[in-house]
This record gives sequence, structure tokens and C-alpha cells, in this order.
Amino acid sequence: MPFVVIVVVFIALLLFSFIKVLNEYERGVMLSLGRFTGIKGPGIVVVWPLIQQMRRVDLRVIVLNVPKQDVITRDNVSVKVNAVVYFRIVDPGKAVLQVVNPMEATSQVAQTTLRSVLGQHDMDDLLSQRDKLNSDIQVILDQATEAWGIKVANVEIKDVDLDETMIRAMAKQAEAERTRRAKIIHAEGESQAAQMLVDAAGSLARQPAAMQLRYLQTLADISHEKTQVIVFPLPLDLIKPLLGSSGE
Repeated sequence: MPFVVIVVVFIALLLFSFIKVLNEYERGVMLSLGRFTGIKGPGIVVVWPLIQQMRRVDLRVIVLNVPKQDVITRDNVSVKVNAVVYFRIVDPGKAVLQVVNPMEATSQVAQTTLRSVLGQHDMDDLLSQRDKLNSDIQVILDQATEAWGIKVANVEIKDVDLDETMIRAMAKQAEAERTRRAKIIHAEGESQAAQMLVDAAGSLARQPAAMQLRYLQTLADISHEKTQVIVFPLPLDLIKPLLGSSGE
């Protein structure tokens, strides 16, 4: 009797070993006698020992950190750049049959693609057009990994490290740019002020009475000053009528 119980328990355990449970985010790549026979899951999958093998494949998004790469930009600036790649397996069969290690393969392609794309741009593009560079790297990387059943969803450049010499040079360049803009704004202000003075002088020249009114306004402004002696010129236009009448 105990022997029968042992046999039953052994057979039950053997049958349970045939049964595999795949989660919702998993798929099983089935190999029967070494040949690819399909993809199973999710749920319960029966795998016959010695005849079938099953490789589990995770379909969730994988976050891959690309280590820092030494990049020489098109304007011969040496920088260290790292990035993050978001990808997932969309074809489990290709991911198992076409590449040994999808994670490592994607990482190596991402490193070479990062150096290649950034090396074709200037340093200013690397700092100001990061979104465009991310998109370019994503497109190239997605095309390279398509044969492995991998879809690259997004690529983000994380850090751009410069040496101290380049940082000081960029700071000087930024300061010079600010000084140039300040001088341009000041020159434009002087030009506009001079033009306004020319326009005002032209208006006063066309209207002599306006010139006299402006002169009287200036005298009124001076009279409010707390000075004891005020010396001001007297335009001949104001005394010409008086000189004419006295001569008569």
C-alpha cells in the first residue's frame, strides 16, 4: 500500500512538472525536438519533457541604461554622453531564434548608434536640439533591432559631460554674446533717440511758433529750480518785433 501511494505521488508530481503557467505579460516560445513549433500563453501550457522545450519571453517595456560614451562632435569637441533606451519585445519568436541575448545586443547597437549620430552634429546642436537627436537615434536603433523582434519606443539622452576647459570657454562665449547684444541694444536705442531728435527738430523748424512755445516751457521748468541766479539766452525771434517797433 505505501508503495502504491509513493507511485501515485510520483506520477502526480511528474504530471505537474509538465504544466507551466505563463503570466499575462509572458509568452512561451515552444521548441519540439529542436524545431520551432509556435508561441504559447498566457495561462497554462503543457510541456512534454524530453520532447519539448519552452523559453519564457517577457513582453514588458525594458529600460536600458546606455553607459557613457566618448563622443567627438563635428566641431571637434570631446564629450561624454549617456542615454536611456526604452524597448520591448514584440515578436518572441525572433527574439529567441535570431539573437542570443536581446538585452546585450540592443545595448551594443545603442552605444554605436549614439556615437555615430552625435558625431555628425556640432556641440551647440547637442545642447539645443536634444529632442531631434533623441528622435534620430530612436529611428536608427528601431530599424537595427527590428530583425530581432524588438521595438524601440523611446531614447533619451541623459547627461552631457564637458571638461573644465570647455566649460570655461563656453562661459566666455556666453559672456561675449551677452556683451554683444547689450551693445547692439544700446546702439539701437541711440539711433532711435537721434532719429526722434531729428524729427522733433524738423517739426520745430516748420513751425516757428512751436519753437517759441517750447522755449517758454523750458523757462517755466527752470523757474522751479532752487537756484538764486538763472542765466538763459534770449532768442532774436522774440525781440525782433520789439526792435522793429523801436526803429520806427
